[in-house]
Amino acid sequence: MLKKKLTALAVFLTTIMIGGGVAMAQAPKEWQMGFQEAHSPTMERIISFNSILFWICVAMSIFVISLMVYIIFRFSAKRNPTPSKTSHNSLIEVLWTVIPVIILVAVAIPSFRLLYFMDRTSEAEMTIKAIGQQWFWTYEYPDLGEDISFDAFMIAEDELEEGQIRLLATDESVVVPIDTNIRLLVTATDVIHAWAIPSFGVKVDGIPGRVNETWFRVDAEGTYYGQCSELCGKDHAFMPIQVKAVSKEAYAEWVAYAKEEYASNDSDSDADQPVARLASAD
Repeated sequence: MLKKKLTALAVFLTTIMIGGGVAMAQAPKEWQMGFQEAHSPTMERIISFNSILFWICVAMSIFVISLMVYIIFRFSAKRNPTPSKTSHNSLIEVLWTVIPVIILVAVAIPSFRLLYFMDRTSEAEMTIKAIGQQWFWTYEYPDLGEDISFDAFMIAEDELEEGQIRLLATDESVVVPIDTNIRLLVTATDVIHAWAIPSFGVKVDGIPGRVNETWFRVDAEGTYYGQCSELCGKDHAFMPIQVKAVSKEAYAEWVAYAKEEYASNDSDSDADQPVARLASAD
């Protein structure tokens, strides 16, 4: 059994290293002002929608500031010693009612489209379950046909190796194939958590007793980082998420390794570390 595990691990690591030349890491950078680079259709749409909102806000700000400046100078006491006593203007009142409604509708239409796009996919090719606990994540791969699950803890600062990112690296990674629609089910066992990966445009609350669903599709190989994004206790800041996106060939190798390494009926240690199971999605 040990020989099988070592062989599977060696094959998987070799495959990962071969594709390492195109791999990238998506994590926050010092002095970063904008979004992380998008690597999913959802995040691409979020950035596009943000650009639309930005220019709408710019146009409104320019209009309001220009109007204020005009009024300040045009109706100053020096230029207008006798103030107007006008208290009603039907045209202006109609305009300041209708124009905001038009703007809100123009914003709402792409917003609702994006919300429905983010919600779920009917074409999921695989499912991953993420279970939040104080203060780590448990992951399950129900589609693999075996009881595959593992816990992912943050790597302590004094145990970091070269290339690992402080407060973001975990001892186990969620491994996913690129160019695959992945259904994500999220829940929690104790308090509310949130599973979030900025580069994927994903942020889903994990609520005890409830299963929330979303999806993502990674377009490039690499390592992507996120964090629990819901205040969940004293170690909330130490609950990172690490996702490794690999080629479909490398993912197949990892699956073979995972079935040997993580299957609960194949490891005596799992009996001493019970894992809370997610409610069936069926």
